[in-house]
Amino acid sequence: MSDVASDSPAGSAPKIVDVHAHAVLEVSLGAAGAAGPELGVTEDGTPFYRVGEYVLRGVRYRGSPFMDVDVRLAAMDAAGIDVQLLSPNPLTYFGRLDADAAIGFARTHNDALAALVGKHSDRLLGAAQLPMQDVPAAIAELRRSVRDLGLRAAYIDTDPAGRTLDDPALDPLYEALVDLDVPLFVHPTPLGEQGPPDDVRLRRFDLDLLFGFARDETLAVAALVCGGILERHPGLDVCISHGGGAAAFLAGRLARAVEVRPWASKALRENGFAHYYRQLWFDTHVHDAGSLELLASHAGTERLVFGTNFAGWDSGAHDGPGPLAPTLAANAARLLRLP
Repeated sequence: MSDVASDSPAGSAPKIVDVHAHAVLEVSLGAAGAAGPELGVTEDGTPFYRVGEYVLRGVRYRGSPFMDVDVRLAAMDAAGIDVQLLSPNPLTYFGRLDADAAIGFARTHNDALAALVGKHSDRLLGAAQLPMQDVPAAIAELRRSVRDLGLRAAYIDTDPAGRTLDDPALDPLYEALVDLDVPLFVHPTPLGEQGPPDDVRLRRFDLDLLFGFARDETLAVAALVCGGILERHPGLDVCISHGGGAAAFLAGRLARAVEVRPWASKALRENGFAHYYRQLWFDTHVHDAGSLELLASHAGTERLVFGTNFAGWDSGAHDGPGPLAPTLAANAARLLRLP
């Protein structure tokens, strides 16, 4: 196990733990066969990253914190971040890939990630990629990743392999997470079946990443709360990216719907939306003090954790955790089961 969470000396600043930091691993390139991923440069010198038929242009992964651990650690130092949880690239969930290929990719990715964080166990932790199109295989890979590789969490899409998060088919996975005592992190992918969402309105102004992500995160909150997952699995810890999308803004309307609409379960109706909503965890990567205040007012601060999308286009690494730093540090230690 990692030694990143040794207690801080009395009077020292709490460790700053960033739970939202994606990694791109050299060994993963080509590990999904014809689907890639492929990293290259066009004739005009533009870097690209290909996943299946989708090509992301203009993002330079090599030589960046995404792929170079020394660059990452130096950037963490500059940002005042002590520890990061490294997670898979959301572009490479491969939820629609053939199951055998997805299983192979996940194993390759997780082996390499475990080796990387193992070399820097005082600074880095890892979250496992899972082949979600085959739930039994995903459970087997989760157990291997936690028990054999020492990874600290699992990491999946908001609609893994086309399922909603309250799909009963996922109950065995949630049971395994509780049994292993590790958290689940949920983060959207910008890719639909044919690349970015087909709605042309979402292809303007980066709205697929802004509104599209918030939409998917809100749907994830609704599935977990209104779909009864937290009723069925009270020991499950789930952390949703970017403050859970628009759920905090919609909390009042969701609470009212739970009171009056016929789909609400007896427990949900009796306990109320807020009871289960406050059992979810959220990272604070929302870019705005007012948004964070709204999130805290509805979700509470007991399950907020610091997140940055480190080195990404919208990285909040240098914003820091602000006055919530001690709370976010303590929360991260609980969420990641740090000693």
